[in-house]
Amino acid sequence: MTTMPVDPALQAGTLRPLAGYAAQTFQWELRGRVGVITLHRPERKNPLTFASYAELRDLFEQLRHADDVKAIVLHGAGGNFSSGGDVREIIAPLIGLPAPELLRFTRMTGALVKAMRHCPQPIVASIDGVCAGAGAILAMASDLRFGTSRSRTAFLFNRVGLAGCDMGACAMLPRIIGQGRASELLYTGRAMSGDEAMQWGFLNRLCTPETVLDEAIALATEIAHGPTFAHGLTKAMLHQEWAMSLDDAIEAEAQVQALCMLTEDFGRAARAFAAKQVPVFEGN
Repeated sequence: MTTMPVDPALQAGTLRPLAGYAAQTFQWELRGRVGVITLHRPERKNPLTFASYAELRDLFEQLRHADDVKAIVLHGAGGNFSSGGDVREIIAPLIGLPAPELLRFTRMTGALVKAMRHCPQPIVASIDGVCAGAGAILAMASDLRFGTSRSRTAFLFNRVGLAGCDMGACAMLPRIIGQGRASELLYTGRAMSGDEAMQWGFLNRLCTPETVLDEAIALATEIAHGPTFAHGLTKAMLHQEWAMSLDDAIEAEAQVQALCMLTEDFGRAARAFAAKQVPVFEGN
């Protein structure tokens, strides 16, 4: 029988706010209940570095214990999402490193995706322009994706002599767009257009470049004012049920739903329904 794990830090009551968090390699802003992460090297199309990988990983790990952030928006500055790993600051220094050091790097980048999937807050990616390599992985690892017709999403690993199985791509991308389509992108490294991404189910919504960020923040705000404790469990089950049998999944969902029925938000919803009012959720 499957049971939901309880984070020891949550049991110990160590929830802490992130309103005053100061990022060094990207911009962080708290808009109400929504945390906005801006990849901010627009002159280079927002590439990732060793430092930004690590700091993003650390932020998403801290979000597991944040009590003031209920949803996340991830986007890039200057009309592009992210060009992926910085050629000068990452790819060139990797040449010639011994295997143990290379493995430390690839495990660190994978840890960023794990942290994104394990933080309870739903993540909405706002994608415009270039979304390539590790940038495409960040978009893939988000829960929801808004894009534009001019967005170009490319898993470029084969273009630099690497396998397409990077940072969970072979596990996650087929579940989003299907095995055949994922295989094509990972074998060829070609860019998926915004219209194609919408047709294939990679994008949840196609927006204009002028509105994509605002629409992503609006959806994140709507999510952040919902039953956020329940949202966190929905995200956890969407992740965990990939590896469950149907019987195990049904039992796990029964346990989770019973737990949600003990929350104040469930009671608020019942009372609001009886009074023909809209419930006001508080996430407890």
